[in-house]
Amino acid sequence: MKKHWIAGIAEVNKELLLILSIVLSAGLINLLIAGQRMALTIYNLPTLFAAYYFGRRRAVEASVASILLILWMHILHPTVLGREIEGVLTWSDLTIWAGFLMLSAYAAGTLYEHGQRRLRELRETYHGVLQILNHFISNDKFTQNHSYRVSLYATQIAGEMGMSEDRIEDVRAAALLHDIGKLETSREILYKAARLTEEEMTHVRGHVDKGMDLLSPVGGSLQRILPIVLAHHDKFDGSGYHPNKGDEIPIEARIISVADVYDALVSDRPYRKGISPFEARDVIAKASGTDFDPRVVKAFEGAFRKQRLEVPEVLV
Repeated sequence: MKKHWIAGIAEVNKELLLILSIVLSAGLINLLIAGQRMALTIYNLPTLFAAYYFGRRRAVEASVASILLILWMHILHPTVLGREIEGVLTWSDLTIWAGFLMLSAYAAGTLYEHGQRRLRELRETYHGVLQILNHFISNDKFTQNHSYRVSLYATQIAGEMGMSEDRIEDVRAAALLHDIGKLETSREILYKAARLTEEEMTHVRGHVDKGMDLLSPVGGSLQRILPIVLAHHDKFDGSGYHPNKGDEIPIEARIISVADVYDALVSDRPYRKGISPFEARDVIAKASGTDFDPRVVKAFEGAFRKQRLEVPEVLV
């Protein structure tokens, strides 16, 4: 809790320092073009910047900082903002400008916050749809919670690799939906306890393309994860479902590949019992450079070592 509080203070301080630096930069530009009353418009920039990136509160704070700086400059050096004229008119100009700046700050910041609220609502709806789809994918006794566990492992690996939040979210979404094509795969084959025939293996491998067919009509963010879902069974050396290899495979798909195999190894299947997490880690490490990207394996081992690949007992 204390760490989050300290991190929050540090983030606020960064925002304030950034806004203050922009205000001071505006003052410097004003000095360089002294004598031009249009210099006042420069002080709108910090407010617009703060409204766009930080919201209403920071926008109002930026406008107040700009107004105070202008008043201080005008009191000490009346000619900095232009030729000295009748004091009443000058103060009237400043008052009108300050009023419009405050209104602009409040309005722009409010629009930003409304947009952010709508974005959060859309993201929550998006996550809800993913969970519903994941429920259908995992609604059988052998794959129950598999996709969800893979999403947990994959996001931890992606975080270990230092990926951005947006890309980690794509990894999570693709992991939740990576087996959606199995909805149209024969249950008899999926539950078969004996070794599959070549024909049956071809049928199972078709779940990747079937998943693409199911997801293709969906627009928005899901369009970004289509190449990831398509490539999650591709191998680093090119021996997977498709001939792609190395960096030709999306890094997100390479991450899900490791997470998918790890969960498959530690989980019970119709034809075998699961092995221990440590044994599974060793299997994946041995396949580094062939089945898996060595960088992803290194991140996987780092997350494993930090015990970030543990899931609640109810999901095992």
